[in-house]
Amino acid sequence: MLESTEYVEQAYLFQLLRERIVEQIPLQELLEQVQAELLATTKLPMAVDFLLTELRHSGIISPAMQRLRHYFSSFQVFLVIEAESESGRFDMRVALQVMEREAKFRSQNPTAQASFMFQFETLCRNSLNYDRGLQAIAEDPIYDEPWRNWIRHVRNQVGFVDLADMIFLRSEEYLRLLEQQGGDRGSKPLPLFGAKEGRIAAANRRRDPVYFFSALQRHLDYPAVPRPIPPDNRRELMAQLTRRMERMETRMKLLEQETRGGIDLTKFFGPPPP
Repeated sequence: MLESTEYVEQAYLFQLLRERIVEQIPLQELLEQVQAELLATTKLPMAVDFLLTELRHSGIISPAMQRLRHYFSSFQVFLVIEAESESGRFDMRVALQVMEREAKFRSQNPTAQASFMFQFETLCRNSLNYDRGLQAIAEDPIYDEPWRNWIRHVRNQVGFVDLADMIFLRSEEYLRLLEQQGGDRGSKPLPLFGAKEGRIAAANRRRDPVYFFSALQRHLDYPAVPRPIPPDNRRELMAQLTRRMERMETRMKLLEQETRGGIDLTKFFGPPPP
């Protein structure tokens, strides 16, 4: 894990790129602009300089981020790869917004439980690849070895077993109920989630996972995942309306000329041949 100042600057970088990329400015120019705005005491300006070099050579930044795994997390690299994929539908603006929200969360004493739920909800809401996504989540430095083993188990069971069931079985609430029924707590693995997460998971079994995520955000203040940005067609609509108005004005002028005595066709004639 990096220092909190690094995550603060990462969130600022992703915010600037997200706000300015809508102006149709090339990513290379954006990185050159924001490089001078970053805090020089952090390592982010050097990382941006490395990204710029790769962008000039290959036109994408994901290979450079893969080489900077000691600075950018594996989940951030996964999001950028999915956004730069030609066959995917994941928008770069959404990827920047997700990374901005996650960097802000990591600068404020993050927990492994909230981080996992945020990352898994990102996969769900944006229809990303679960296999590669969960592999990237397992490589995140915020998780220790028991967490990595459990995430790999989720990767193998996702689609077959309900997520709420898997979380409930690794919660403090499940162990408490097991003790009440006379079971042996020591025969089970250590819990990864608290009692509150376990109760919320038990209440949302066999239901849409979106309700589960929403309940965690309401009761435990888990970070919310940004929604996909709908396309903005206002510029295209304005251009289409302008062209239609021009055609209507031309037709109105022709109708006025016809009512006054006929249309003067001489102005449509071309110059006489030589």
